[in-house]
Amino acid sequence: MSPLPSKLAYVPFVSVEHMMGLVHHIGVEKVLIDLAAEIEADFRRWPLFDKTPRVASHSDVGVIELMPTSDGQTYGFKYVNGHPKNTAEGLQTVTAFGLLADVESGYPKLLSEMTLLTALRTAATSAMAAKHLAPRSARTMAMIGNGAQSEFQCLAFKAVCGVDTVRLFDIDPSATARCAANLAQSGLKVVECRSGEEAIEGAQIITTCTADKQYATILTDNMVGSGVHINAIGGDCPGKTELHRDILLRSSIFVEYPPQTRIEGEIQQLDPDHAVTELWQVITGQAQGRNDDQQVTLFDSVGFAIEDFSALRYVARAIRGTPFFTRLDMIADPDDPRDLFGMFQRAKPEITIA
Repeated sequence: MSPLPSKLAYVPFVSVEHMMGLVHHIGVEKVLIDLAAEIEADFRRWPLFDKTPRVASHSDVGVIELMPTSDGQTYGFKYVNGHPKNTAEGLQTVTAFGLLADVESGYPKLLSEMTLLTALRTAATSAMAAKHLAPRSARTMAMIGNGAQSEFQCLAFKAVCGVDTVRLFDIDPSATARCAANLAQSGLKVVECRSGEEAIEGAQIITTCTADKQYATILTDNMVGSGVHINAIGGDCPGKTELHRDILLRSSIFVEYPPQTRIEGEIQQLDPDHAVTELWQVITGQAQGRNDDQQVTLFDSVGFAIEDFSALRYVARAIRGTPFFTRLDMIADPDDPRDLFGMFQRAKPEITIA
């Protein structure tokens, strides 16, 4: 066979197995703390980023989305789906992968799984927001919806916000039992509850994370007392909400990117001009977050591309000097950039005739 070109361009690829190994190598709580700091740092330079609502393709059974952004030097995007029906079929509700590229050359710099990484960055973003919005004394969180995101959320609030007690509820008791078992060695006090009302007893933070693609009322207005912080992460597409509208009307609402959240978040229930505050403005001191002990704060989180960008950049640095990636030969790199066909031709197997 003719020799292949000596100059090859490789792209680091982080598989699911690599990602699990990397997170265990660093420690899951340390990763969550690091991700929260990385995301907050990028929120502080929010105006530098390209921003657009994610490009969504909806069907009767779910949604497939692309989430792009760039800070002018690095470009990133995530492919992600959301299919609530998948759970009943033994499949993940959400799967994802992401890519970073160099803006100057256009060459990819990283390809990574993002099913696990999305769960980590979502939890880190939740805890980062709560650090700025939740009561300072908050130590108990209600976790309503005990699916694939729940353990990550609980660990992030422990690591970043100092939560020491989580009260779990899901309409499927087996989901609550599984979540409790997974958290048994976490250092958290875990309380399994039989209703949403029981779960929020004594909780200063309420996280809702359910999967059904419908207008739902996971929290009714009479369930939410004064002074709590609500972390609503389950409403993430048109026609899917978790909170009663009256809760929104008496809450101070904080969002990532209003043009996206008004389509996909809890605030799709409200008038288009209803006042909300962008979280990056709170982080940079341009807007006020929590202002008194009686205020109900609501982080209406739908997930935004900048958070994925932050997570991918963190991974790109974290894998250096480790075995937790593979080099992918995915960029054609001929000796003469104009001679792509020549490179192809030289790779042709030699034919020998006996």
